[in-house]
Amino acid sequence: MKEDGYKIRDQQGIYFITFAVVEWVDVFTRKEYADIIIESLRYCIQHKGLKLHAWCIISNHVHLIISSETNNLSDILRDFKKFTSKAIIEAIQNSKEESRKNWMLWIFKKAGEKNSRNNDYQFWRQDNHPVQLETTTFSLDKLNYLHNNPVKAGLVEKAEDYLLSSAKDYYFGTTGALSLEHLSAAFSAKFL
Repeated sequence: MKEDGYKIRDQQGIYFITFAVVEWVDVFTRKEYADIIIESLRYCIQHKGLKLHAWCIISNHVHLIISSETNNLSDILRDFKKFTSKAIIEAIQNSKEESRKNWMLWIFKKAGEKNSRNNDYQFWRQDNHPVQLETTTFSLDKLNYLHNNPVKAGLVEKAEDYLLSSAKDYYFGTTGALSLEHLSAAFSAKFL
């Protein structure tokens, strides 16, 4: 089920995707940077046709289970990463409270110099590792992995207590910070 070369081949498929910050910098320990991710996901849902099935923001990476019936998923992800990269870098640059500002900007600048011709900052690692979810069992494994990531990291005792994820939506059937299409509904629509 792992995609050859980690590419999105089926633009209407359901994918488990991970975005990691360059050098695994712990950016999302600050709420304002995580809020940029949440607002950007909301925008992509409302305006770009993104279907969000599950999500989790950890200190230095983001896990998503996503799909899109109407638009090219690769294009949505490209735009999402480009926008969030720029917005988070600007938020760091403009922050008066960020004690790690110089250090983080130095890391992002070095990564940009190494991986870009125009010496821009680079926030996200260039790999997304999309894995297409084609069976219910594999999908549930990825969903559980995504929601239990904060538990494994020692941030919470129970997945449903972590605020920056969709675990509460799944455990309690509530609507959290972002609108979801639960995986069961997505699989029913796709395969039945």
